[in-house]
Amino acid sequence: MSQVAERHAFERPQSIRFSHCDPAGLVFFPHYLVMFNQLVEDWFTEGLGLPYAEILGPRRVGLPTVSLACDFTAPSRMGEVVTLGLSLERIGGASIGLRLGVRCGDEARVKARQVLVTTSLDTHRALPIPEDMRRALLDFGQTQHGDTA
Repeated sequence: MSQVAERHAFERPQSIRFSHCDPAGLVFFPHYLVMFNQLVEDWFTEGLGLPYAEILGPRRVGLPTVSLACDFTAPSRMGEVVTLGLSLERIGGASIGLRLGVRCGDEARVKARQVLVTTSLDTHRALPIPEDMRRALLDFGQTQHGDTA
């Protein structure tokens, strides 16, 4: 029985291409992780207003994944257009907890939880979330929950 998909605060359509698929014509699971990484980049740039390339480039702030758990609930096939989604789950001192998903219509395909940590790209050690990033995350979290006050 298929699972009903969660709607997320930040969503993007994704065409399933031949290059995403295995010989059976189904998305090969590591490609979902690449799609999620691209979604996170878009979320920082478009959803938070913090250009991802500037965060990693001139600012030298890394955002490595330190925890990732995925449930694959239904296959996706070449030619489909799925929706990738992201919701903010938690903001820590140096960590950002996310809920991610892939759905096709109302059918859940993948559900994931990911934790990113802000690091110095010079020392490769954790550092506190930069203040402008924390403000953008808090604003997104309020909007996500419908609190516009």
